[in-house]
Amino acid sequence: MKKLSLIIFLGGLMFVAGKSFGLLSHNVVKADTNAVVYTSSNDPADATYPKGAKIYKEKCAACHQLTGMGVVGAFPPLKGSDYLKANKKKALIRVLNGSNHEITVNGANYSIPMPYQVDNHEDAVAVVNYVLNAWGNDYGTVTLEEAKDVKIVR
Repeated sequence: MKKLSLIIFLGGLMFVAGKSFGLLSHNVVKADTNAVVYTSSNDPADATYPKGAKIYKEKCAACHQLTGMGVVGAFPPLKGSDYLKANKKKALIRVLNGSNHEITVNGANYSIPMPYQVDNHEDAVAVVNYVLNAWGNDYGTVTLEEAKDVKIVR
């Protein structure tokens, strides 16, 4: 019984500590609703690509994390991604249509399917341009013309 109590106590302590450090590393913004929104700390891409930042935080951050670091073995990193830097057009395709194909990012393989994230070309350009330039990435931009070449298939 003492062992179980100790495990529960340590688990709770780790949870509280994790939440505390998470709050320290992000700005907390009160949204129009009662929801609390966490934003990345002082990333210039948030101001440069506000629509893309909003879409990313609503649809992408759950897997790729607010930091863009992904989850090792499950969801690839976007921050410092060699795949993203070399495959901007494929990024548009993945955001618009999803993918069931394995990819290699920074030497690691990722095979979990990615569902489509947006319904239109404008939102795809916004979120891809945000990702190409967030977290220190300097991978350029994509245009609406490039996106319109991507046929939406579902």
